[in-house]
Amino acid sequence: MARRRGRRLSGAAALTGWLAPAADGRHLQVGRGPATAGKGLQRREGGSLRALGPPQEAHAVSPDVASLVAPLQALQRLLARFDDQGIVIGGVAASLLGKPRLTVDIDAVLLLSIDDLPRLIVAAAQEGFVPRIPEADAFAREHRVLLLRHQESGIAVDISLGILPFEQEAIQRSTLHDAGIFAVRLPTPEDLIILKAVAHRPKDLLDIQALIDSNPDLDRERIRHWVCEFAEALDMPELWTDIASWL
Repeated sequence: MARRRGRRLSGAAALTGWLAPAADGRHLQVGRGPATAGKGLQRREGGSLRALGPPQEAHAVSPDVASLVAPLQALQRLLARFDDQGIVIGGVAASLLGKPRLTVDIDAVLLLSIDDLPRLIVAAAQEGFVPRIPEADAFAREHRVLLLRHQESGIAVDISLGILPFEQEAIQRSTLHDAGIFAVRLPTPEDLIILKAVAHRPKDLLDIQALIDSNPDLDRERIRHWVCEFAEALDMPELWTDIASWL
């Protein structure tokens, strides 16, 4: 899809949009982790958002799903160190709130100032996470996403440093989800659908369908309101029109 000029998001209509190319050529989206298979958002200089251009190739690695348990437990302990001001999103959240599917990494959002980044890195190390790129601190300061690896399992973990109103609201509305052998803090199904509608990759659309099927009591008006806000701000009506009939 061609890149389009996007309008600046105002106040409450701010979600996640910091995107930057990583050293390996992938694009990283704050609040979403690696955008590896389709559309996404990019923050222009000055703060406005735009759509990400050509689809990116998806990961080919397929580790055992059980390998995510240890890093998820460690990540939840890490988030708890920061007053539970963080949530797990991405494929893990979609699998727990919708239909289970394979995911090869873990994405989270943590409400944290850049000034507290050194404290986060130290705490992460104490929970078994190490930086997975050189100068991860500098990268995080520029792009507001800390790229980590769980040392024991090798699983990649992206922690976005949330600051925007939607991130704050989604975390305030989050709950601790009991997954049996572990518990993890997740967004509501509605807020996860909103995140995935904006990311709008093929796998995100499949996740949205599964989330709708698995959660019949959704607040559809909340979803419509937020997705339409982003559709208008980005001049991308398909963010809503592609999913409207499902709701």
